[in-house]
Amino acid sequence: MEKFNPADKIQDLQYFGEYGGVNPSISDSSTYTFLSAKTMFDTFEGNAEGCYLYSRHSSPSNLYLDKALAAMEGTENANVSASGMGAITPTLLQLCSAGDHVVSSRTIYGGTYAFLKNFTPRFGIKTTFVDITKLDLVEAAITSATKVLYCETVSNPLLEVADIARLAKIAKEHNLKLVVDNTFSPLSVAPISLGADIVIHSLTKYINGSSDTVGGVTCASSEFINSLKNVNSGASMLLGPTMDSLRSASVMKNLRTLHIRMKQHSYNAMYLAAKFEKDGLKVVYPGLESHPSHKLYASMINPEYGFGGMMTIDAGYIEKANELMELMQEKNLGYLAVSLGFYKTLFSAPGTSTSSEIPLEEQKEMGLTDGLIRFSIGLDNDIERTYQSMKECMLALGVL
Repeated sequence: MEKFNPADKIQDLQYFGEYGGVNPSISDSSTYTFLSAKTMFDTFEGNAEGCYLYSRHSSPSNLYLDKALAAMEGTENANVSASGMGAITPTLLQLCSAGDHVVSSRTIYGGTYAFLKNFTPRFGIKTTFVDITKLDLVEAAITSATKVLYCETVSNPLLEVADIARLAKIAKEHNLKLVVDNTFSPLSVAPISLGADIVIHSLTKYINGSSDTVGGVTCASSEFINSLKNVNSGASMLLGPTMDSLRSASVMKNLRTLHIRMKQHSYNAMYLAAKFEKDGLKVVYPGLESHPSHKLYASMINPEYGFGGMMTIDAGYIEKANELMELMQEKNLGYLAVSLGFYKTLFSAPGTSTSSEIPLEEQKEMGLTDGLIRFSIGLDNDIERTYQSMKECMLALGVL
């Protein structure tokens, strides 16, 4: 059986603009006109395919991007949103009602953690956080009220790897929906082919790749996407995290180079991780044999796109981590900034930034030390020069 290659699906997409342009025309309208009142009614009820009513419901630009991202993830359909959290929160609220239960990985994006820990209990939805790499703990946390099993392919920020195929088996045995945030590993991993039910991305990161747009997407069956967009009961429709058409068009253009960018991100990260580990630093990167899930991840990925562009280095303590990041920024090696997937390297101390929503005692329990630096490795052409410059910074501050 031929292995699913998501980049081929993107390559095969071909749209023509309204006037024959090689880029789809951007629908820069919030509302649409009708020649008859009957067609307006049918469109509102969802019974007039190809007609548009109001851009919170759908727009041509958003539907172009929906189709492209569904093809990339191998799902029937997709729904883009105004942010990654604008995809995650409606998806979970659509799947769960009062009295329901979620089993989630304990190491996930801080915003998702805060939503499940602090916000959904207001609606009677409880969450148990577990070490997703220990499947016995996952099974033990499932109750008769559990509806969702939630994880990230590669966790933020500890880079733990979820065994999606085995988690999918557990989910099916207990009649749960397996929801996977695949933000860190587009193209490298195809969660649907491993048994996941729903795949989420923050488009802000690798898929857009230029740190100029915030967006998200939920990729799933047409049945589930239609439920999200239902005018009477759809969480995406009623909460309103709609993506702007101009932003959709921008992401669509950048998506075409994702395969090239992911290869370079992965190559550069692997190069630096191997070098710094050899130098004696405590490096976490799934491409290293020292990573506890290296063999698992190697079996999951499409090797053409490598092990991804994310790695961590432990500088020992927060003051040293901050000094190092400030010096690297001063030396033009990247930016002291959150997010990832940019052409320049981005670095941050997640304990005091993207994971700060997680209480300190829980950070310590999961192994998130205050000296941990998360790197999103950029697209540098001469990665050896980058390595030498980073090493000089580390030597100057006694990190190495």
